[in-house]
Formats: sequence, C-alpha cells, structure tokens
Amino acid sequence: MTVPVILDVDTGVDDALAILFAVAHPELEVLGITCVAGNAALDQVVDNTLRVLDAASAGDIPVAAGATRPLIAPARSASHVHGADGLGGLALPPTARQARPEHAVELLRRLVTEHPVPVTLVALAPQTNLALLLRMHPEVAANIERIVVMGGSASVGNATAVAEFNVWHDPEAAAIVFDAGIPVYMYGLDVFNRVSVDSARAHELEHGAHPVGRIVGELLGHRIAMSEDEHAEYTGLIGDAGAVCSIVAPDALRTERRPVRVELAGFGRGQTLVDRREFAGEDVVHGLVDAWPVVEVALEVDAERVAGLFLDTVLELPASSQYR
Repeated sequence: MTVPVILDVDTGVDDALAILFAVAHPELEVLGITCVAGNAALDQVVDNTLRVLDAASAGDIPVAAGATRPLIAPARSASHVHGADGLGGLALPPTARQARPEHAVELLRRLVTEHPVPVTLVALAPQTNLALLLRMHPEVAANIERIVVMGGSASVGNATAVAEFNVWHDPEAAAIVFDAGIPVYMYGLDVFNRVSVDSARAHELEHGAHPVGRIVGELLGHRIAMSEDEHAEYTGLIGDAGAVCSIVAPDALRTERRPVRVELAGFGRGQTLVDRREFAGEDVVHGLVDAWPVVEVALEVDAERVAGLFLDTVLELPASSQYR
C-alpha cells in the first residue's frame, strides 16, 4: 500500500534529491508539490522543481507556487549555500511543464480534502505555506495523517548557533504547524548531518553512464563556501531526501516523543527547544510554563542504510529523453 504524500519545497540542491527519491520510490504516491521561497526566490524554486520532475521522468504531478516571503520577517535566500540558481549551477534543460495557476495553499487544500485516505505532508522548506493552509482552512487537519518536517534540531543550529535554517527562516509559521494538533515528525539536524554519500561514489555517479546518476552525483558534489576566502569541503549530504527516506524506512531511525517549542524572540529565535528531561522541572512544578506540543523527534539514524536506500531508489529512475 502506497503512502500519499504532498511535498512542500524550496527546491535547492537537497530538495532536488528529495523529489527524485519521492517520485522513484514505489511506496510513495506524490499527489502534488507546492513551492515556497527559501533556498531561492519563489520563481526560481518553481522552475527548479519543474526541471527536476523532468529529470525524474515524472508523470503529471501538479506544482503550484506559494508564499514569496515569511509571515513576518523579510524575504531571505540561501544563494550562498545553494548557488545563484538554487541547484549549485546544475544546468538542467528548460522544461515545457507549467505550474498550476492556483496558489499553493489552494492546491494543498484541494489535494488533502479530495483524497480518499489521510495524506502525509512533507515539509522540506520554511513552513509558510503550511501555516497559511492551517490558518485559512483548519478543516483540512481531519484528513492529514501527519506532517514530516525537515527542520529544527535537538542540539546545534546552522542558520544561527541554535536555529536550523527552515525553522529560523519563518519561526512563526513553524510554531503554527507544530501547535496545530496534527502529529509532527521532526527530521532535524541531529540526523540530517549524518547521512551522506562518500566522495568516490558521488564522483563515480557524476561521470557514469546513468543519466539520473550523473545529476545525483553532481548535486551531491556541490560544495558550500560562506565566503570567497573559504575553502569548500565535500560533504555528500543527501539532506532533505533523508526526511523522505524516513517515511519508507522508519526503523532506520531512533525517535523520541518529546515536548517541542519554537522560540520566537531574542538570540534563540528559530530554535526548536526539545525538552529531553525525564522528570518535571521547576518550571513545570511551579506552573511557570504552558504545555508544549509533543513531537516525534528523530535523534539517531542508521546513516549507511538510509544513504543506500536513497541511491538504490533514485538509480531505478528511467532516463528522460532529454538526458540520454
């Protein structure tokens, strides 16, 4: 039985890997993809998404554009991480695919409410579209199985010392999603930073005969430098794709159900505070805090297994005529 999913993306390097995996895996049914500004500006995100679907030889999966900026904060991009085009300079051919004319929130509402069984939303980006959906159409919660979030951390951050980028980009949106009463699975930096493909394998793929493998190898080989003076190291992280892998291989990760709060102010803005205490603290005993949403938090991962699952799956994709 397949799991019906809708991906919400800001298609940069690792979102592209996630889309390839989701389209390829036989246990996932991709109902649609919604786009939000994040790794790149919204128009670029939409174009990247459509081109990646071509590379995956995907069927007619509806794609819609959504929020151009966070709910409150000004628009920002991560072009220093994902490159000016959001795909690390990967030159995918132009596409004849077109985004749907409806807004991402409307596509989400329609796909969720019309589907005969509850849908899993996969948030691989700032959660602005999902927050707008849940505020404008709270009735959709009845047909959402859960929300798988690539975001947050129970330890360190990357956008700041304590905040992960997707949550930091729009913490108000993340707080709305986490507090909506829908089950949330948090695939954060604790596991994100551990699942990688070694450089020799990525090089082999990039220069091999498999057309999709060449794309995957080039994406994996993209190196991040925060300044012109910095030497960029190879990481090979599959990134967002790991969150999608967790749907079909949940036993490859160790999770804990923990109270989680999204911090909205001060130096901790955008931090996901994960309460890992085994006993109530003074704040709870003395009634100084309200109850926090309980979230399933991924804390450990069988990195080799997940990386293998990712590669085995995407290399099953047929070669699009544009890439032969």
